[in-house]
Amino acid sequence: MKKTTLILTALSLYAGMALANHYEETVNIYTYDSFTSDWGAGPKVKQAFEQQFPLCKVNYVPFESGGTLFNRVRLEGHKTKADIVLGLDNFVLDEAKKSQLFDSNSIDLSQLSLPNQWTDNTFLPYDFGTYAFIYDKNKVKNPPKSLKELVEREDLRVIYQDPRTSSVGRGLLVWMNTVYPEDQVAQAWQQLAKHTVTVGKGWSDTYGAFLKGEADVVLSYTTSPLYHQLFENKENYAATTFAEGNVMQVELAARIAEHKNQCADHFMDFLVTPEAQKPIVTANVMFPVIQAPVEPHFDALKETVLKQSFLNTSNVSPETLRSWINQWQTTLTK
Repeated sequence: MKKTTLILTALSLYAGMALANHYEETVNIYTYDSFTSDWGAGPKVKQAFEQQFPLCKVNYVPFESGGTLFNRVRLEGHKTKADIVLGLDNFVLDEAKKSQLFDSNSIDLSQLSLPNQWTDNTFLPYDFGTYAFIYDKNKVKNPPKSLKELVEREDLRVIYQDPRTSSVGRGLLVWMNTVYPEDQVAQAWQQLAKHTVTVGKGWSDTYGAFLKGEADVVLSYTTSPLYHQLFENKENYAATTFAEGNVMQVELAARIAEHKNQCADHFMDFLVTPEAQKPIVTANVMFPVIQAPVEPHFDALKETVLKQSFLNTSNVSPETLRSWINQWQTTLTK
């Protein structure tokens, strides 16, 4: 009798486990609103992921920017409803690590392909880009070949983004402070200001102003001309290549610590598959992070960019960024 009872108990436990394994599980993802928009990568990534994992349901929680969502997570702490944060980048990596809110993952990093070898197993790259100034080849016949030339060329009308509100603008901030000696940065900002048309709040407004003809060059990404080629069939836009070297932005996702969620683990794995990478790179107009083929045009441009030189920005701390922003702000208000 005891033996029969033990067998029945074991079977009921097994059945319970099997049933539990068939429950739907929701993964809450804090991200930025352009990722979740109708034209963003989010909906396609969600659809492909849920097809592959039918018992997993993706719930995006959108925020205005990567900075906003990171601040929200820090405010909520370990009680946050997020299982994954998608939209951090390499310039907030130190702050994100210090928060101790994120847990390591078991993803094989050898499948990644970035300009620098990625060894961090907590923050997972899902795309990357290099900053560049975009111009119309029909209008600008002699584009600047270096950052210093751009700063000094007063014949070029320039638009860039506010480093306080835009990650792209922050890229120029890092670029300027990496290229120029410390005692020459303020003077370089002043010189650039002489032929700067607009310092905009965000990328969308500034790029739109450039397309309307309000400037000769606009700060964006090396990949921006691909958008015009692939989606508008326009070949007249090009990106500068500066002699000093590139500055890179890597966009990152991470798991919230102490949030057990198998679907969240699956989603992190899925981010670095070709099925997720293709909608991410084509919607974000950024480079894929994996070695496997993703999209021919982006793959080809990535190969070209990987052969170029990159500036070392690994020592740029949050404190350094704040100091540089203060200097930029003070210089332009003199």
